[in-house]
Amino acid sequence: LLDEPQRQQVTEIKQIYEALGYAVIASEDVEATKELERFFPERLTVFMGQSGAGKSTVFNQCSPELQLATAEISQSLGRGKHTTRHVELIPLYDGLVADTPGFSAIDFLEMEAVELPKQFPEFVAAASHCKFRECMHHKEPGCEVKRQVEAGTIAT
Repeated sequence: LLDEPQRQQVTEIKQIYEALGYAVIASEDVEATKELERFFPERLTVFMGQSGAGKSTVFNQCSPELQLATAEISQSLGRGKHTTRHVELIPLYDGLVADTPGFSAIDFLEMEAVELPKQFPEFVAAASHCKFRECMHHKEPGCEVKRQVEAGTIAT
């Protein structure tokens, strides 16, 4: 359980992602999971995340008859237990959702440095206004991403 400073930190981070257009929900918040319904019709939606993040729990909240296996976070390991072991396509709200196995870690070692900023929608939108086409948003003059970070438009 979170203490009050931790709750405040979670709230602040949630607000940052929501401002970027992401739907942020807690798997135990049944009402919030209902908000997801609008994202599914006529689409294939893929849920990905760390083991124990609550992916299968969210699907069970949306459609209790699914009865997907879930487990508590391992107290000894401090992480999820890999309950989902294969990708499963689930019909949900007139679309398909892929419930995927969680991962223990994510790395970007195979990604070229120039590709990393392209993975963040807020960078992509601002980068088209940078002075240099392959701007790394580090020390280049005329960098719109850096300007927006300084202005608080892009969160750090």
